[in-house]
Amino acid sequence: MGVFQVAGIWGIGVTLAIYATRHLSCAHLNPAVSLAMVMAGRMKPWKLPVYLAAQFMGALSAGLAVLGVFSNSIANFETVHHIVRGAAGSVKTAMMFGECFPNPSFPAALSDVSLIKGFFVEAIGTFLLVTIILLLTEDCNVGRPSSDIAPIFIGLTVTAIISILSPLTQAGINPARDFGPRLVAYFSGWREVAIPGPRSGFLTVYIMGPFLGGAVSAMLFSIVLYPLM
Repeated sequence: MGVFQVAGIWGIGVTLAIYATRHLSCAHLNPAVSLAMVMAGRMKPWKLPVYLAAQFMGALSAGLAVLGVFSNSIANFETVHHIVRGAAGSVKTAMMFGECFPNPSFPAALSDVSLIKGFFVEAIGTFLLVTIILLLTEDCNVGRPSSDIAPIFIGLTVTAIISILSPLTQAGINPARDFGPRLVAYFSGWREVAIPGPRSGFLTVYIMGPFLGGAVSAMLFSIVLYPLM
């Protein structure tokens, strides 16, 4: 399966999730989006801890579901490829849960992804996603599509960002999506390969990076884009 296929599946999943939940919780699905909504005045600050807790619990549940469904397949893959879970080589299976940089699927061509570069890649990816979300959901933006089809454009944005950035950092762009499954991997035998990760940078790259990207997007929108509209 190629990068675009994976990205497309993620885009479809995000689109369907938005349609399913937007009338219940505005379909944030992402802690970086929730933080941006608070900073942009779209959501009351007291709601943020509730949203964050729900997002991380959802991601943790998803990680447990992946482990439950694919545990035998993962074990068979480890046996065939002589992978010892928890050893350095087990990053090839740990990457099913939490992201890694550089992407283990592209070790030769893109092996120069440093901690700082990974941080900015995730921040930029999240910045782009949150900016598009803010623009597509702002009533003052007369050029935005109908709210009936806006989730499709958000899903396509996710697909585009993953297609471009995943060869570098696997394009987490969501702190909950990374940390919940990563925690499952840690307690399922991957240990240090999952937390703190092969390069000890999961907190900086996959948690702080997306939060920074979302925060900068909210400030740009509030200070520049919204007044222009």
